[in-house]
Amino acid sequence: MGESGMSDMRPSDSAAGSGRKGLYTPDERARRDASPWTVVQGILAPVQFLVFLVSLALVLRYLLTGDGYTAATISIVIKTGVLYLIMVTGAIWEKVVFGQYLFAPAFFWEDVFSFAVIGLHTAYIVALFTHSLSPVSLMLLALAAYATYVINAGQFLWKLRMARLDAARADAGRGVSA
Repeated sequence: MGESGMSDMRPSDSAAGSGRKGLYTPDERARRDASPWTVVQGILAPVQFLVFLVSLALVLRYLLTGDGYTAATISIVIKTGVLYLIMVTGAIWEKVVFGQYLFAPAFFWEDVFSFAVIGLHTAYIVALFTHSLSPVSLMLLALAAYATYVINAGQFLWKLRMARLDAARADAGRGVSA
């Protein structure tokens, strides 16, 4: 992840509360549409979700049957690696579009919650390699990390929906038909 100007963080500066008419200004929308990082995020997000679903099934299988600990563990490590990748590339995307690596006003709360997601996933990795938790406790920690991931994914899906509605309103205002 990159560094952002921490003094520039303003949680009250949401897209709705900062005087913005939508999620993106016209310049930000143009940068978003032109950035290859937008495509990267568009590919990584569903890949991460697929990895999550497979891993969730393996974790639940282990918790319900006691079988498949190694497969569940490997899947959690892979899920965490994909999470790190999407977080780093997402920070780069945010820098390209909004001019700062993290905590751009339009995505402030999503970024804040992303730190809870990455923190729990990282706690799992640390606990795994330090052997500080039992296998069942590790799987329960993974489930907690996955619950935060689902909430965070929902935040981003909501923002994607808002961006599409903003674009439709902007197109309607310009007399462009969809």
